[in-house]
Amino acid sequence: MIVLGIETSCDETGVAVVEDERVRANVLASQTDLHARFGGVVPELASRQHLISLNILLGQALDDAGIALSDIDGVAVTTGPGLIGALLVGVAAAKGFAAVLDVPLIGVNHLEAHVEAAFIEHAGLETPLVALIVSGGHTIIALVPERGRFEVLGQTIDDAAGEAFDKIARYIGLGFPGGPEIDRLAAQGNPAAYAFPRAKMNDPDYDFSYSGLKTAVIRWIREQQETGKDIDGADLAASFQEAVVDVQVAKTMRAAEERGVKTVIIAGGVAANSRLRARMRADGEKRGIDVVSPSPLLCTDNGAMIAAVGVRKLAAGDRTPLDVSASPNLALGA
Repeated sequence: MIVLGIETSCDETGVAVVEDERVRANVLASQTDLHARFGGVVPELASRQHLISLNILLGQALDDAGIALSDIDGVAVTTGPGLIGALLVGVAAAKGFAAVLDVPLIGVNHLEAHVEAAFIEHAGLETPLVALIVSGGHTIIALVPERGRFEVLGQTIDDAAGEAFDKIARYIGLGFPGGPEIDRLAAQGNPAAYAFPRAKMNDPDYDFSYSGLKTAVIRWIREQQETGKDIDGADLAASFQEAVVDVQVAKTMRAAEERGVKTVIIAGGVAANSRLRARMRADGEKRGIDVVSPSPLLCTDNGAMIAAVGVRKLAAGDRTPLDVSASPNLALGA
C-alpha cells in the first residue's frame, strides 16, 4: 500500500511517499529564510510559497521513491489545524491528485500525525501511552489508549511553548524560529543562573500557561537593564528554557504515573529541543518510564507523518469525501 502525503499547515511544505511501514521519500521545503525578517510566519506569504513548492517537491518525492503517480494507492493531506490559507493549498492539491488518479483521499489531523511520527521509527511501540505534543501553536498532554485514539488530559490555557520560545528569542535579538536559537545558546549557559516562575507547576490539572513566564522574563530583563546590571545571554536562555521544560517534564510524568502507563512520547517541533529530550529521558529512567521521540527531522512538520497516518487509515477502510474543507482549529481526536 503506497500513500502520498502532503503537509502545508504552516510554513513547511512537505511531500512524502510511505509504503506500508517504510518511508520511501520525505522531502521538505523550508520557508524559514522567507519569514525570518518579519520575526514570524506571514500567512499570505506562506500560502504563496506552498503553491510554488508543491509540484516541485512532488516530482522529487516520486523520483526518490522510484515510483510513478500511477503507483499511488491513496493521497493523505493535512486538513487541520493550521493556517487556513496554507491548509487550503495542500487540501486543494490533494483533492486534485486523488480525483485524477481515482484513488481515496485521506484527511489527516496534523496533531495526530506528530504522534504517529514516533511509530514510524519505533515499530514495536505499544499503547496505551501518554503523549506530550509541543509545537509552535500547541502544547498538549494526551492519553493514547490505542494508535489513532486520543483523550486530551491538558493543554495550554494561553501561549504554547513554541510561541513563548519565539517571543523571548525575538525580544533578546535571536533569530526565527526562536526555539532552535534558544536551544543552541542555552547549551552554553547555566539553567539555574536566574529564577523564573513555573506557572501551574504544582496544580492538580495537566494544563500549561506560558504567557506569565514570557511577561516575567521580559520584565526581569528590563529591570536589569534599568539598573545597569549585566545579563549573561547564555544563562538567560538556559534559565528560561529550564522554566519551560520543568513544567513539561513534571506534568507529563505525573500524567503517565497517574494513568498507569509505562511509555511517553514527546512529539512536535519543540520535541526536537535537546534539553527537553534529555530531561524527559533522565526523569523517565528514574521512574521506569520509557521515553520515545521521533528524530529531529520527523519532529518538525513533514509529509512522512501525514502519509503514515494515511496508510493506517486507508488500511482500516477510512475515506474522506472530496468536498472536505480545511479546518484551522481542528481539535486532537476530531
